[in-house]
Amino acid sequence: MSKTILAIDDSPSVLQMISLTLSSAGFRVVEAVDGADGYAKAVANPIDAVITDLNMPRLNGLEFIRKYRNHPSSAGVPVIFLSTESDVTSKNEAKAAGATGWIVKPFKQDQILAILKKVLGA
Repeated sequence: MSKTILAIDDSPSVLQMISLTLSSAGFRVVEAVDGADGYAKAVANPIDAVITDLNMPRLNGLEFIRKYRNHPSSAGVPVIFLSTESDVTSKNEAKAAGATGWIVKPFKQDQILAILKKVLGA
């Protein structure tokens, strides 16, 4: 049974790259165009992990994590930040909100797969 990954990014090209990378590696991917869309899909579907952008309209990545971590379905679900931001303050804020890890854009396909395998225990 393949793992389901929720990918949240407001950039169609980045979302497509994440989706292609993950589906080629055997993951099932649920796509969301911003944090609000991501939250709705995260609580409506069984999700094994989340990869989310930071800067998005309606609900940014930090707001998404804070809201999602207050929902019972988020228990034990790793959340990986994917962002152009790489400063320590942003990383600490994300960790405090409940993020499991951080990947800086642009990402390498093998990097995102290695991190997912690590957090999923695969």
